[in-house]
Amino acid sequence: MTKKKDKQGTQTPKQTVREFKVGDLAVYPAHGVGKINSIETRIVNGEEHDFYMMKIIENEMTIMIPTWNVDQVGLRDVIDVKEIPKVYEIMKKREDSSTETQTWNRRYREYMDKIKTGSLYDVAEVYRDLSLLKITKDLSFGERKLYDTAQTLLVMELSTAKNTDEKTILAEMDMLFPTKNDEETESPDISDE
Repeated sequence: MTKKKDKQGTQTPKQTVREFKVGDLAVYPAHGVGKINSIETRIVNGEEHDFYMMKIIENEMTIMIPTWNVDQVGLRDVIDVKEIPKVYEIMKKREDSSTETQTWNRRYREYMDKIKTGSLYDVAEVYRDLSLLKITKDLSFGERKLYDTAQTLLVMELSTAKNTDEKTILAEMDMLFPTKNDEETESPDISDE
């Protein structure tokens, strides 16, 4: 392990940085699942640095990520398949959201901040809240874009983790939320029979 000196000049262990290899799938916050296509050395400000060249699967955008800055930018592994039930539990959770009483622009900022964290759990909360809001009212243009972004991020990562197609994941997610018609025609609870 490489040692570096702290301000007092004493040796401290260098923080281990998650290393990815060419061909690895990873998640970049707010952009989703991508593939590390290469690791390239570039000169920036007169210094040589290594970069992961990652192509986002959804839109084929290439992102250059400094290998030493992985933690700070939030690059992470695709969620483990064992974690998927937790993501679905978040989407199933029904509680009064404080976001319903907020103005749309405040909600938008809050949701955007959650998406930028890169946490699939945060993205699931955004998707859940907007899905429930969508049942009772029309989403603003900005909210609709966030809904679509959250849905895409969830579908891409969950389908990658489960090694299944996106239609299957979309169907699973759709089953978690009633539609406007379901809400209007909902019959009283008859579970006492």
